Amino acid sequence: MTLTHIRQLLAPSSVAVIGASNRRDRAGHAVMRNLLQGGFAGPIMPVTPKYEAVNGVFAYKTIDSLPIAPDLAIICNRAERVPMLVEELGRKGCKSAIVIAAGLTGIVNEKGQSLQQETKEIAKRWGVSLFGPHSLGIMVPEIGLNASYAHTTALPGKLAFVSQSAAVCATILDWAQPRGIGFSKFLSVGDAADIDFDELIDYLGQDPRTRAILLYIDVIRDGRRFMSAARAASFHKPIIVIKGGQTATGTEIVTHGSEDITCLDAVYDTAFRRAGMLRVSDFRDLFTAVEILAHSKPLNSEKLTLVANGIGPVALATDTLVQKGGRLTTLKKQTIEKLKEVIPQGGRYENPVNLLGDASPERYAEVIEILMQAEEVENLVILHSPSALRASESYAEKVIATIKKVPEIRRPSVLVNWAGELAAQNARKKFNAANIPSFRTPEAVVTAFMHMVQYRRNQKQLLETPESTELNSQEDTGLAKDIVSVALDQGRTFLEPSACSELLHAYGIHSEITRIAETAEEAADEADAMGYPVALKILFKDMSSNANLGDVALNLSDRNDVLNNAKGMLERARKVYPDVEIDGFSLQSMARRPGAHHLRICVKNTPVFGPAIFLGESSRGWDLARSAVVALPPLNMALARYLVIQALAEGKIRERHLSEPLDRQALCYLLTQVSQLMVDNPNISELDINPILATKNDLIVMNCHIQISHEKNECAIRPYPKEFEEKYIMRNGEEILLRPIRPEDEKPHEKFDQSLTKEDRYQRYFGEVPLLDHEKLALMTQIDYDREIAFIATSHDFDGHPQTLGVVRAKMDPDNIEAEFAIITRSDMKGLGIGKKLMEKIIDYCRQQGTRILMGVTQTQNTGMAGLARRLGFTVKHDFEEGVISMRLDLQKQLENNSPEEK
Repeated sequence: MTLTHIRQLLAPSSVAVIGASNRRDRAGHAVMRNLLQGGFAGPIMPVTPKYEAVNGVFAYKTIDSLPIAPDLAIICNRAERVPMLVEELGRKGCKSAIVIAAGLTGIVNEKGQSLQQETKEIAKRWGVSLFGPHSLGIMVPEIGLNASYAHTTALPGKLAFVSQSAAVCATILDWAQPRGIGFSKFLSVGDAADIDFDELIDYLGQDPRTRAILLYIDVIRDGRRFMSAARAASFHKPIIVIKGGQTATGTEIVTHGSEDITCLDAVYDTAFRRAGMLRVSDFRDLFTAVEILAHSKPLNSEKLTLVANGIGPVALATDTLVQKGGRLTTLKKQTIEKLKEVIPQGGRYENPVNLLGDASPERYAEVIEILMQAEEVENLVILHSPSALRASESYAEKVIATIKKVPEIRRPSVLVNWAGELAAQNARKKFNAANIPSFRTPEAVVTAFMHMVQYRRNQKQLLETPESTELNSQEDTGLAKDIVSVALDQGRTFLEPSACSELLHAYGIHSEITRIAETAEEAADEADAMGYPVALKILFKDMSSNANLGDVALNLSDRNDVLNNAKGMLERARKVYPDVEIDGFSLQSMARRPGAHHLRICVKNTPVFGPAIFLGESSRGWDLARSAVVALPPLNMALARYLVIQALAEGKIRERHLSEPLDRQALCYLLTQVSQLMVDNPNISELDINPILATKNDLIVMNCHIQISHEKNECAIRPYPKEFEEKYIMRNGEEILLRPIRPEDEKPHEKFDQSLTKEDRYQRYFGEVPLLDHEKLALMTQIDYDREIAFIATSHDFDGHPQTLGVVRAKMDPDNIEAEFAIITRSDMKGLGIGKKLMEKIIDYCRQQGTRILMGVTQTQNTGMAGLARRLGFTVKHDFEEGVISMRLDLQKQLENNSPEEK
């Protein structure tokens, strides 16, 4: 599906309603009513053999009898007729169709296909974009388009809402109208047989009329496409998501039992956070988030100042803030002294500030003015409980006037809670009119603030620069691939302990697996020679073949004798395990080293997002959902650090139980090693490292279980494409490395930007552009390899630090039809062949990705670039009026010709 098709769907010039009806209990009647009442300017054409006219509009008997091919058709007929109607629409020339009917997946045709699959194939054959089935329809208020059977319409606004649930759509509409909250687009995707979240997010991310995107999701079908679209859009505008199916039962309902529900919600939560989105838990929080987006501005800090006219409300607000991980601002001494001059004795001058119950509107105004002028106050929540002295709206008027005194650029972020219902109604309306977010309860206003905090954190994580670990130089990917390949060729579904150990060592991970297995094998042989019970022989054999350190059940009649013998044997067999715990019929053998902490890293393949990495403590009763935090590979050091901090904050790793602090840096590094191992070896379906002995100075893997399969598991986020690394000898004889850019390249890229001459910068940016800041550098280095590529020429300076010599970049449109390139090399490196080599590399890459056109522009005086482009096969055109040279290369045509076309 291309964005052109989405534009056609959301901006039609004509609409046909298939199955239009005059019966009020039919969807075809509601759709016609909404279209006519919405003020849509184009022709509205009902199609039905039953009526001469529908809602007073002349009706056509068949699709074929329509006077024109409609841009958009809304199919209101029952499910069985949908394939035939899509065929007729395609034949007529219609390019977009909304399918209202549900249940197409549950009906099978004579070929054994579901009607949904049959409809998709017909639509694809005729080039018809399908929206739905099971869709409420779409609304584009700006053009008066209400192509839905909703009970009400959406007001114009800057928020886009996309939902899989028609019921949720109806609820949101009902809530938004009386609050005056409007929408740029309101879309009910239903079962999303064709057009899905990823395409809509791509479109809305570029839509200038959409300021923020709201999503209600039951299930995502293509995790990689979703993540790619969401990450791209999140850089530019907020995305807020509510996900149905947070529990196992809820997940089974929304997926109709079609998915593996193990830890699915935790992985979804991680994916949303990784994409820079904000997840909210329920309708109430979604409404709160909408309120915030409608009126607030981005946060500059996370500390909050509270002011109220009573102890109770401010105590509730403070409790909510602390429980959600928020922090109060510490007011400076001079601010407190100013407050003492205004607030009577008995009030509170420190944060949270209490004005007392008899506070007048004037006292509110004086205190707020002091706080807004205080440099430490960057976020302010104002609470008010109804007063018998004055009407609530009089307080609101005074507060609004005081806030407006401060220029918006210097104004703190302000949220208000005017409590009460009837008494506060008019006050809240005044705040809404003044674009000041207003909430009904102290808890709600603080929750809204914490949504903003969480969103800020997610965005910060999206742009954080990781430190370089030089991991790629230490791994032996060839050895690792051979180990997995040999095991698969032998028909194995898991790796032997020795193979696990080898594989881990190939990535620099220290393990004791082989030594433990060898010791257990010796113990098994000795047990056999000494006539120990059969159960112990099985126990030790099991240890040697699986290095399994979990519980081993001994269902024996003479339990005491066996356990006593086992205790002695285990102590001899596993010298590294001097302590044996006996619990009922189980033996739990664990490493006991002074100060050691027992951790567990598990990698599971999830149905939507591919491999997911779980981190927690090693324990009995390990449960992925309750015992671990989760991240999606690929991980860098920054992302690994977030995971470790999250594990500590949520108590999944209890550092306080250690005699020595955990080496967080080493654990982060281990996580990146495990991540790279999974990225390089997609045939690993499951990996369980348990336990990991973590001490102050070391991390040792004592046991590892690895499952493998012929099916490859793809990461939801495309990892660093190492296969495009290439060494190159420059014309001066020096060797450099050409490779894709990485997030860790931000610092060298910053130095590269600083090294460019004024002329270089002018030619690259078409003007005098200041040095790149962190945000711009992050956007240039933390790229999505699925839709953008940048190759750098890199080497090391005299001090051994990495340096960038040149860079070429190509950004594909979401449909991968065109890619625009830009190239620049350091002035002192020109003439060494770097530019030509980088251009050849970007051309080859884009061609491999299936990109059709590679294009670029440069200034007319840059004749060197124009000449190089011409030699590489580009069509080069000069536009002297605009002062630019355009360069265009048809990659697939060039591939067909099998030789560059000299222009």
